[in-house]
Amino acid sequence: MHDEAHQAPPLENGLAINVHGLSKSFGERTVVDNFEMQVEQGEIYGFLGPNGSGKTTTIRLLCGLLTPDSGDGTCLGYNILTQSRQIKRQVGYMTQKFSLYGDLSIRENLDFVARVYELPDRINAVNDTLRKLNLTGRAEQLAGTLSGGWKQRLALASCIMHRPRLLLLDEPTAGVDPKARREFWDEIHMLANDGLTVLVSTHYMDEAERCHKICYLAYGKLLARGTVEEVIAQSGLTTWTVTGPNHKRMMRLAHDLTGRHGIDMVAPFGATLHISGEDGAALEQAISSYRNDPDLSWSKSAPTLEDVFISMMNDAPDNFK
Repeated sequence: MHDEAHQAPPLENGLAINVHGLSKSFGERTVVDNFEMQVEQGEIYGFLGPNGSGKTTTIRLLCGLLTPDSGDGTCLGYNILTQSRQIKRQVGYMTQKFSLYGDLSIRENLDFVARVYELPDRINAVNDTLRKLNLTGRAEQLAGTLSGGWKQRLALASCIMHRPRLLLLDEPTAGVDPKARREFWDEIHMLANDGLTVLVSTHYMDEAERCHKICYLAYGKLLARGTVEEVIAQSGLTTWTVTGPNHKRMMRLAHDLTGRHGIDMVAPFGATLHISGEDGAALEQAISSYRNDPDLSWSKSAPTLEDVFISMMNDAPDNFK
């Protein structure tokens, strides 16, 4: 494996991934439709979208784990159609479900992974990985007794111990507490800083905001991409924030405003509503009769990534339905 990595072809223009026209169907359902993407080495790229939007399938196509029906490109300098074996050896894939052995210790699990990858000097490889992920103090603990955050850290350790050049994260922090999630992302940024390229699918907006770039998928189509700031700007949304005396009053207001011409989204946040629309003038007209209500405090605000995400989900429902 290490010989293959050493002889890997150079990256074209520093791009770890460069694909064009990727499409994939299962039966009559098109899951990925004419997808194009370029990802630089060391970049953390987030994939957002509703369930069934093709996020996981797209990520697997990008790195040769699935063969597209049409399209081509390169991953890590290799052709995704003809050199998928070479790509797979340099990919770490962390799935949403914990898939290591609960009745083995952390050390034993990592030793097993080292055997699978036929790593030379397994003992040192395991010890280095334990140190890198701060697992040394728990090395003899059974994996099945770990909390969600520590299981996640062990899963990440098992994915990077063969020193991949590309890391795939599929909803990696589902069910993990906020502190563990933040520590996990600190680790990911350190790895990316060392040149590891990361593709991650997530539903958490704070995680998406920690990616260097993001894209939004629906119906297998790429609807938006860029930095968080660029995606928000591309949405064209205008957002107003309104605060009232209590949640019951705000729920009545949400009911009254939902569906009015010019209002594309009404989202409650406690005793506050975010009201957004793509036509700013029509939105202002829709809320004008409520602006003089003394119980309500109105302010125009920049749309958040969550506003954009919800708006896009409203426009592109789950295509499994």
